[in-house]
Amino acid sequence: MVGAVVVASAVLVGVVLRTLLTRLTQRAEGTRWAWDDLLARLLRDLAVVLTASAGLWAAVLTIGFRPGVREVIGSILVAVIIFAVSLAGARLAAGIVSEVGAGRSGVSQSVTIFANITRAVVLVVGTLVLLQSVGVSITPMLTALGVGGLAVALALQDTLANLFAGVHILASKTVEPGDLVRLSTGQEGNIVDINWRKTTIRTLDDNLVVVPNARFADAILTNFHQPAQEMSILIPAKVGYGSDLEHVEKVTVEVGAEVMSEVAGAVADYVPLVRFHTFGDSAIEFTVILRTQEFNDQFVVKHEFVKRLHARFRVEGIEIPLPTRNLIFAGDPPV
Repeated sequence: MVGAVVVASAVLVGVVLRTLLTRLTQRAEGTRWAWDDLLARLLRDLAVVLTASAGLWAAVLTIGFRPGVREVIGSILVAVIIFAVSLAGARLAAGIVSEVGAGRSGVSQSVTIFANITRAVVLVVGTLVLLQSVGVSITPMLTALGVGGLAVALALQDTLANLFAGVHILASKTVEPGDLVRLSTGQEGNIVDINWRKTTIRTLDDNLVVVPNARFADAILTNFHQPAQEMSILIPAKVGYGSDLEHVEKVTVEVGAEVMSEVAGAVADYVPLVRFHTFGDSAIEFTVILRTQEFNDQFVVKHEFVKRLHARFRVEGIEIPLPTRNLIFAGDPPV
């Protein structure tokens, strides 16, 4: 009777503690600091198990079971506690990894791969400790796991290659979810997700390209968001040989500055550059350098610049020559 009262009291205390900790967890979720959430969840997960186990062991000592029975019950309680602590520890470790990943720019969407690996490692260690605590020798099991793991690794080498490639991609931070990339195969778009097997890219025409992590890690790519999202755009142009190049440069820079300050997506304080570079067949060719806030902004900036420069050249009387060819036939007098 006394043992039953002790166990019931311990379980009741555990339930009360879990209720209080649940409310504490809800309040902790409203704070900016994330670590109090993890601690409150850990205590909530262990409250009933630990108090019930303590109450049951107190009841065993109170009743006075024989030593053999007491040892069996003690082993069972230890196994239950180890199992509960392993589950709670796996959840805590995964939560810590998630919070650390969320604090790093761009990694929060793909931190699941690290959290799952951490959770699996903690659970495996907890299982081994549990088996050792109940008297099961884990040495033969580790040996068997080593041999079996080699066979599994050979059978799943492609899957494991993608897994470790995904970990490498995220750890190196060469690319991150949200980055705009162009692959050597020609596809370009924003990285949507990097998980344990594949990298998903949303192209500019709103299609999804799925690339195995191993292939993606070996690909030659251009990342338009690293080291910064701002980028320069080069716009080729040309004027006739009879044009005043100083005047052409002045007019072009004025139009570029107007576009930079008025068009959304342009870098407002950037001063456009004009660089003459080629004596072409029928024109002097030059390049105008503008700057946009990100890759997708270049299209509207180019659009507006070409329209405004064409209109301004017409007003200023600056010629944009058409290609010309002089054909000389056999027998014609020299020109």
